[in-house]
Amino acid sequence: MRLGLTGIRKTAGRATAPRRTQAGAAQGGRARPASAGFAFGFLCRFGLAAVAASAGLAGCDSGAPAVAADVGASAQHAPANPPAVAIAAQALKVVAAREAAPNGGQTRAQVYESVRKMTALGKQLFFDPSLSGSGKLACASCHSPDHGFAPANALSVQLGGNDMHRTGMRAAPTLKYLQAVPAFAEHYHESDDEGDESVDAGPTGGLTWDGRVDRGGDQARIPLLSSFEMGSSPAKVSAAIKAAPYAADFRAAFGEHILDSDDATFKAVLQALETFEQTPELFYPYSSKYDAYLAGKAQLTQAELHGLQLFNDEKKGNCASCHISQRSRDGAPPQFSDFGLIAIGVPRNRALAVNRDPRFYDLGACGPERTDLKGRAEFCGIFRTPTLRNVALKKSFFHNGIYHSLEEVLHFYAERDTNPGKFYPVVKGKVQKFDDLPKRYWANLNTEPPFDRKPGDQPAFDEAEIKDIVAFLNTLTDGYKAGH
Repeated sequence: MRLGLTGIRKTAGRATAPRRTQAGAAQGGRARPASAGFAFGFLCRFGLAAVAASAGLAGCDSGAPAVAADVGASAQHAPANPPAVAIAAQALKVVAAREAAPNGGQTRAQVYESVRKMTALGKQLFFDPSLSGSGKLACASCHSPDHGFAPANALSVQLGGNDMHRTGMRAAPTLKYLQAVPAFAEHYHESDDEGDESVDAGPTGGLTWDGRVDRGGDQARIPLLSSFEMGSSPAKVSAAIKAAPYAADFRAAFGEHILDSDDATFKAVLQALETFEQTPELFYPYSSKYDAYLAGKAQLTQAELHGLQLFNDEKKGNCASCHISQRSRDGAPPQFSDFGLIAIGVPRNRALAVNRDPRFYDLGACGPERTDLKGRAEFCGIFRTPTLRNVALKKSFFHNGIYHSLEEVLHFYAERDTNPGKFYPVVKGKVQKFDDLPKRYWANLNTEPPFDRKPGDQPAFDEAEIKDIVAFLNTLTDGYKAGH
């Protein structure tokens, strides 16, 4: 549940307003990848949009009401509670089956072949360290498939740069379950078919910690060009592609003359990565024990069920207010994120090189990495709520990677306000609370449960309850097989 940010949302009586409740999720929630309209919009916004556009399919640019209607009709005949991937696949089939645009296009088979080639190339690019300035860092180095496409190590931030010794300021997030994240909006309103459009949910969306980019290709551009990550350039990437064993495949997918221009090559690389990162079975399989439980194909243990109860309880963990745990009205699996941006006052990570400067603060949406909201105080200190799917595979948590276990994270949530000296510096007997956020931005901090307590109060949950919540969070790991 996010704070009603100053200048964004006014509430009566309390400083905070409900962002979205579990009831809201059931009645028309944010996470709706299974809706037919969403699926079409998803295809037009993300990787397959580029394919459709290059194929001459006019639907995405025109809004394609006829196509959307066809998708809706096909959804009516889909199984109850259809998975997102099934509806997305139906949408793709409908879009690809339409007549090609008058200016020349491709058949459905040709479109599918384009997608196949681009996906295969994107996979090779994702694992290719030669694209980096050092020649040692691939996308997969920080986004391990075996760790939910998050880092395999417990470093707060990853090592990179041309010498592989530079560090940034933020933990590498997962690349899974990003297909449902909406484009960033300062004021997000629910859609007509899924909720009350009059409700302003505040800043929401974007694919990065600060929400500054909306497409997978734009997200991929950031680490490729960052001096403390892959440290590359369009020219270096182009040279690496020309020397790669898959250069011929690259030409086959993008045209014989694609490598004649460094900029064109670089844009094609971003497009291929974006397309690969929309591979359903890899990036949004919905194959956890919890998904099986929702489908009636698995039973949760007593500890897991109790953990879920605590997770959902608005007076205890209240986790589900931001990490939605119920299916949406249209049957879409829960995303375990409302995609909103929120300030919770995570302690300063003094192990980060950037924090050696006491004047430096990572303020999330208002800078320093994001610049378009610079100077707007209501956006300072807020970061996007990540999905909790596969969270048990992670080894560092929060935007600055300060904690390295789920137990530490839950203790912070439970005791941030009841025992702040446990997390923040104590100087001359006084706790320096919220030490990574200047006091002028404290109005942005979340104060909903479990952050509604004061020193000396009982924590939101005890050790046994934390253990049960962790047990539940472990059910969100993909790859569950009954009986294992």
